[in-house]
This record gives sequence, structure tokens and C-alpha cells, in this order.
Amino acid sequence: MTNYREIAWQGLWKNNPGLVQLLGLCPLLAVTATLTNALGLGVATMLVLIGSNILVSLVRDYVPKEIRIPVFVMIIAALVTAVQLLINAYAYGLYLSLGIFLPLIVTNCIIIGRAEAFASRNNAFSAAFDGLMMGLGFTLVLAVLGATREILGQGTLFDGADQLLGPWAKTLTIQVWQVDTPFLLAMLPPGAFIVMGLLIALKNVIDKKLKERQPEAAVQPSVTRARITKVS
Repeated sequence: MTNYREIAWQGLWKNNPGLVQLLGLCPLLAVTATLTNALGLGVATMLVLIGSNILVSLVRDYVPKEIRIPVFVMIIAALVTAVQLLINAYAYGLYLSLGIFLPLIVTNCIIIGRAEAFASRNNAFSAAFDGLMMGLGFTLVLAVLGATREILGQGTLFDGADQLLGPWAKTLTIQVWQVDTPFLLAMLPPGAFIVMGLLIALKNVIDKKLKERQPEAAVQPSVTRARITKVS
């Protein structure tokens, strides 16, 4: 029986693709200069991850093992193309902001990794839930990284939200503090590396604290067996 609580825990925290597996770091560090870009890329990746997991699970019994990886890549490429066209049609500003990193979702190791490790061995519903949790965990890391960089770099939050949600979302922009000159280190990829390292360190500290709070397993008393030899 599938343990959905364990799947959720793995995707959101214990085996988070961004903080633990360190997969998909290229787009994660390149386009997370703002929270809007981070959410856009995260949602796009999550949709592809869910769709690819479902399709891979449905065709897993009909694809020979020798060609499974090329077939998985073709499925992922088709889904990425569909998502790219949708973003181009309904969120053109976001499409321009994400640039080349949108079609590069095809090469994201998270998607092909989950297709091979989980979707190809489980039913469609479990595969879809795994894709949702892994995608959500990746999106949360993107959002935290993007929000931190945006606040440090230009003192705003949700800048350019209209590119993702439409013209009405311009009112969502929050001016956290007034910045006369943008903090370039936070806005450029080196700043992303620094913030990402701090997030990983924070997760390790939290994991250590949680482990210390867990009660130690009771030590089972050892039984010593003595062998008695009867001497006649």
C-alpha cells in the first residue's frame, strides 16, 4: 500500500530536490532574481513533472527497458513544449523573463529522475502525487530563494507579478524598503549561490535539532548464553 504521507515528506523536506538532491540548480540559480520569475518557473516545472509521471506510469508496461530513457525524454519534451506554448500565449512577459531556461526544463534531472525512480514502478495516481510533492518542494525552494534575492537586491516583493497573473496583479507589488541603488550581488548568480548555501545550512541545522529531540531507541538487554558441557 502506498504511503502518501511518506511521499509528501520526501518531496517537501527529507529528499527535497533543491535542498537535498541539488538537482535543477542551473535554472534555480539563474532566474530566481525575483519571486515572480521563481514562481513561474516552479509552476511550469511542477506541471511537467506531474504530467510526465502520469504518462510514464501509464506506458511503463509497454516500453522495452532498452529504450525507456529515450521514450521518457520524448514524453517530457512534448509536455515542456505544451507548457512553453501556454506561457507564451497567456503570460508573454514571463515567457520573455524565463527565456532559454523554460525549454531547458526538458533536461532537468528532477523530472527524468522521478520518471525513472518512481513513476516507472508505481501506478498513475501515486506517480501523480509524487510529481506534485516533488514539484511543490522545488517550487517552495525557488520561491524562498527568489523572495530573499528580490528583497535584498531591490527592496521589493512580487515585482512584475502582472507578468504571471495579469494586469490586475500590479497592485500586489510590495515595497519592503526604499533602495536607491540595487544590490547587484543579490541579483546576480553569485548571490544566488550564497543564499542557496545559507538555505541548505539552515535545513541541516533544523534536521539536527529534530534528530536531537527524538527519543533514543530503547536498548534491548543482551542475553548471554552459557554452554555447559557435561563431563562423565
